[in-house]
Amino acid sequence: MTKSAGASLPQSSAGEEFQKLVDIMMRLRAPDGCPWDREQTIESLRSFVLEETYEVLDAIDRADHDDLRGEIGDFIFEGVFRAQIETDAHRFTVTDSLRHIVDKLVRRHPHVFGAAEGVTTPGQVLEQWEEIKAKEQQSAGKQKSLLKGVPRTLPSLLRAHEIGSRVAAVGFDWAHTDDVLGKIEEEVAELRDAVANEGRERAEEEMGDLLFSIAQLARQLDIELHAIGAACHSQVEGHECVFRTERPAAAMGKHKRAAWCAGEWRQGN
Repeated sequence: MTKSAGASLPQSSAGEEFQKLVDIMMRLRAPDGCPWDREQTIESLRSFVLEETYEVLDAIDRADHDDLRGEIGDFIFEGVFRAQIETDAHRFTVTDSLRHIVDKLVRRHPHVFGAAEGVTTPGQVLEQWEEIKAKEQQSAGKQKSLLKGVPRTLPSLLRAHEIGSRVAAVGFDWAHTDDVLGKIEEEVAELRDAVANEGRERAEEEMGDLLFSIAQLARQLDIELHAIGAACHSQVEGHECVFRTERPAAAMGKHKRAAWCAGEWRQGN
């Protein structure tokens, strides 16, 4: 029987496409494969992980779902690439990595895959997740640590947000948003004093305290720092014509410069 002209070919499964990717990576890393791929190490590829992560985030921020489709594929490839390097070194395989996350998701969602009851809200899910995680660490003989697992390689504000979330979960947090604002004002004053009187090293310490406090305010207000940062950068980029056609900021009047920084200076004003 001949298929109609409008009939579509059967779609391959996610498993089939994933195996193709694994096979391609094996071929690239083979002795007669790609010289560049063969010489890469876990360490040499660190920057690519970060780059692909931010490209995914950029597609999300732009609500560009076509780009996101491709960026997710690139991001998955980064994991497969590293797993193949580990396979070549006889440490573990990509199958081991997949089994690890599958088992973890099943264990930590007993309200879905088991008989647990009474877990009906997102907050209860998170509480249950942390309880199960703590039991797993105890069973493995690992010392429980409140801040264990917060990667030191996270961007500083994101890491501050995560640390704040964890200590807040055990009661160490400001009671009200006004308290955080007060702390920020205090840190600004201390930073001003450090800049004026105490030198760069002390100013760096005070700047760190200020940024940490700002991250906690964002957390309490449920504001995603990455999202507002991206929006701010886009606003600045929207004034690119100013940088090309106007005199340097030092030559501008204070009012115009201040208005621009506040987002009130529009092209042509």
